[in-house]
Amino acid sequence: MKEIRNILGWLGMAQEQSILQDAQKHVEEIYQTVTHFTEAIKAFTQGDMQAKVFAIEKVRESEHKADELRSKMINELSEGLLLPPAREDLMRFARNLDNIADWTNGAARILGFIEQKLPENILKNILSATGLIFTSTSKLKEAIESLTKNDLKKALNDCEDVDHIEHDADDQKRLLIESIIHAKLEPATLLLSYQLAEYLEGVTDKIEDAADFIKVLAIKSK
Repeated sequence: MKEIRNILGWLGMAQEQSILQDAQKHVEEIYQTVTHFTEAIKAFTQGDMQAKVFAIEKVRESEHKADELRSKMINELSEGLLLPPAREDLMRFARNLDNIADWTNGAARILGFIEQKLPENILKNILSATGLIFTSTSKLKEAIESLTKNDLKKALNDCEDVDHIEHDADDQKRLLIESIIHAKLEPATLLLSYQLAEYLEGVTDKIEDAADFIKVLAIKSK
């Protein structure tokens, strides 16, 4: 029963191998969504608008692929042989992961509307906030990989790292908003920049939600 309670406890169940493969693809696609967004931010801060637009499109494509994988997983879980508690855990986990991609895509859409050149201190804070998102996603990915290997101690440690990063993201949001408020921006750019700050912090919140769920599953698996 413990193996079934594990987030990927159906690892040894032949009839669930396709779900396992989709889950691994889903995690990787979420990671790619964040990676493309990081590239879009870097291009924006460097003034490369063509590269920004290209990376934003990649974010959209990855988010769409992640959404398709989530739907496929949920359909397979609905028809599979897993016991209800394990099935519900995996469905919730898939939705938690998908929220990360959704919020990242939302941040990318807002970035796409910002055309005014932003002051260096705002760009610096946006880069810092994005770096926290990328690091947090990387830690979440490691936590999931550790959980699939039943390395529960490392999975829990990775999740704790995600928690710490989320607190840093709260502080970074405050710094970013302060830099936006004190800058002389056009009204539309001011609004979009503020919304971007909200979304950047929101992405780390969604990553923390997924990490919290991993912690619960790791504890159940002990």
